[in-house]
Amino acid sequence: MRYLWRTPWIFVHVVVAVPLALVAFSPVGRRARVRGERLDHWLQRWWSGGIVRRCGFRIVRVGEPMPGPVLFVANHVSWLDIELMHSQRVMSFVAKAEIARWPLIGWLATRAGTIFHRRGSGHSLNTVMEQAVERLRQDMAVGVFPEGGTGPGDRLRTFHARIFQIAADAQVTVQPVAISYGRNGKMDLRVPFAEGESFFANVVRLVGDAGVEAQVHFLDPIALSDEGRRQTAQSARAAIARALGCAEDE
Repeated sequence: MRYLWRTPWIFVHVVVAVPLALVAFSPVGRRARVRGERLDHWLQRWWSGGIVRRCGFRIVRVGEPMPGPVLFVANHVSWLDIELMHSQRVMSFVAKAEIARWPLIGWLATRAGTIFHRRGSGHSLNTVMEQAVERLRQDMAVGVFPEGGTGPGDRLRTFHARIFQIAADAQVTVQPVAISYGRNGKMDLRVPFAEGESFFANVVRLVGDAGVEAQVHFLDPIALSDEGRRQTAQSARAAIARALGCAEDE
């Protein structure tokens, strides 16, 4: 019954995405305004929130995303994380290069300004950091997942400190973001990727699952530590762990 209800809506939402993208990423979309917000930003947020809801999730936001150039750092649970955060604040994400090949999501992510990183490549990371700093200096926001990939959902993995150099170089504030899928603040461990599960298989499984909340917590900003990026990374990780009530792997 869930497939019968959700699949047509997802199909319609996907079909609508192409003409919307043509408008959003055109000069018209950048100049026009909707309630004081750029039309392309409003359309991106509307579409991103819609795809999360079409998959059966109810979006719950706690706190407020900071305006202006901010480095948002979040735990990584699902492919839905980018869409969930995008539904609340348009930002350029640093994401794994594989996402660029995902059906539709990759196409939209590319045109939305996602900065793709080839994991394990030091040269790629240097390029990514340069691009992210440039975006921040252009008064844009940037979102990163310091764990470097999706986790199991019940604990946080190590936050890679080097990515926090972006905030130091651009001299911007870091705002931690805690992401959780479940009810009453408790993570539903069916949402993260199962071992060896493909993107397509995960999408099919989630669409058929019982709907849960998609919670995004915008936490208090963190000032850059005088002790260096490692301390900043640890502070952000600890804040997210407290918000989620989960363990921190070392």
